[in-house]
Amino acid sequence: MRTLAACFEKHVTKIIITFKKDIGMKKHNFSAGPSILSEYTIKNTAAAVENFAGTGLSILEVSHRGKEFVAVNDEARALIKELLDVPAGYEVVFMGGGASMQFCMVPYNLLNKKASYLDTGTWASKAIKEAKLFGEVDVVASSKDANYTYIPKNYKVAEDSDYFHFTSNNTIYGTEMRYDPDMKVRLVADMSSDIFSRPIDISKYDVIYAGAQKNLAPAGVTLAIVRVDALEHVDRPIPTMLKYKTHVDKDSMFNTPPVLPIYSALQTLKWYKEQGGVAVMEKKDKENAAILYDEIDRNKLFKGTVAVEDRSIMNVCFIMNDEYKDLEDEFSKFASAAGMVGIKGHRSVGGFRASLYNAMPKSSVEALIACMKEFERTH
Repeated sequence: MRTLAACFEKHVTKIIITFKKDIGMKKHNFSAGPSILSEYTIKNTAAAVENFAGTGLSILEVSHRGKEFVAVNDEARALIKELLDVPAGYEVVFMGGGASMQFCMVPYNLLNKKASYLDTGTWASKAIKEAKLFGEVDVVASSKDANYTYIPKNYKVAEDSDYFHFTSNNTIYGTEMRYDPDMKVRLVADMSSDIFSRPIDISKYDVIYAGAQKNLAPAGVTLAIVRVDALEHVDRPIPTMLKYKTHVDKDSMFNTPPVLPIYSALQTLKWYKEQGGVAVMEKKDKENAAILYDEIDRNKLFKGTVAVEDRSIMNVCFIMNDEYKDLEDEFSKFASAAGMVGIKGHRSVGGFRASLYNAMPKSSVEALIACMKEFERTH
């Protein structure tokens, strides 16, 4: 038995070494967030850390009130408006606190009597919990009963709701709503993990918010697109820092903004424009997701975890088929040795998760697929 085990270990080691050589041991970053950024963003941000805008100073030490950074802030917000075709009457603001801060800011600023929420995962559930502190919350539907493996359909939203809130992409569970719902009430959306991956009809929304650490920048800044005339209609007093109008009126400069993430965001936005814009990103993202899902469906070892019609193109979740469940840890080690980073699934789902954000090159997706095929061949 010992000799057989030694032979097996030697065989697996040889496969891994060969596979490493084949793909050149490039690291392929499938992390869910903070996550992959474009080489353009990383290179330009790194240069600015050494010397920002020819000032001889690092971006880490310049004044946010200096003309050089004010120009960065203004250009970044203008590019967001351009790339997402933001109509008149809306403003783009940068804030801190992540999407989690927005869970309370949205109802603080918009919830007068009642709001409707769709429960599609952990972050939607957290948003619901916060909203209940400010008024009546109608949870119109939930997929919690099936561990959030699908997006609920055929629910009704009360027309007297101040707004309807949904999470467009569920990073943990791998489901996504790639459309703007048709409602008789205004919409609010957490688009933290799929913003800039498709065109959006901004005019349907009161607020769209997104933590930057998936499709925009390093963690530390949060983007919000706010319909200005939706503000200032609640009776409650709102603390200055939690009031959207504070940040709108001061062009995101009420307090010291997260300078480095905003600079990185600008580089990503420039890269998006250079690539051809949001529509081009969507085409690429769909192609990357399609080839990976095709392999999951073909490969005898693996299966997807969510309803096919609700599969996310940003976060692809999959597990081992039941009869191969005992190979999960082995595949995780095999993939890691082959350069796949961040594919371990969230503890709520298990298995694996490959996050395919906008900066993900097709070559990395193909490397993961090759890894899955090789593991299948040897097992």
